[in-house]
Amino acid sequence: MQVDRSLVAWITDYLTSRPQYVRLQGSVSDVLLSNTGAPQGTVPSPFLFTLYTSDFRFDSGSCHLQKFSDDSSIVSCITDDNEEEYRALVENFVGWCDNNHLQLNISKTKELVVDFRRSSKRPLTPITIRGEDVEVVNSYKFLGVHLNQ
Repeated sequence: MQVDRSLVAWITDYLTSRPQYVRLQGSVSDVLLSNTGAPQGTVPSPFLFTLYTSDFRFDSGSCHLQKFSDDSSIVSCITDDNEEEYRALVENFVGWCDNNHLQLNISKTKELVVDFRRSSKRPLTPITIRGEDVEVVNSYKFLGVHLNQ
């Protein structure tokens, strides 16, 4: 990808040596310089996250990683009780995040199973990330849309 040098310089300046402090109940902490992450709530941050994560690829006909701003969702169609592709995408994504210094918040990670089978409703084995079970939920709000089992 070709990017103008002045844009790269601006982004580098924007992301490095940012002063930060905490103000709580009238008290102010010491100023620290931050060289990681993008300032939360700023206009460029979602774009920078999208740019940073744009190289994650998983080629599959039935599994997809949906990204919007700084949220990611894995969507999969599991047929014939074959969960391998779905589990492989989760493992690949977790590994990619580890390799790229992105920390997944497992407590905010949810699994919603929508099952269209008419019979043989064998439950899926819950997903685990780094030994922690991902919470299985009956409903989930995705980009403002409420999804239910």
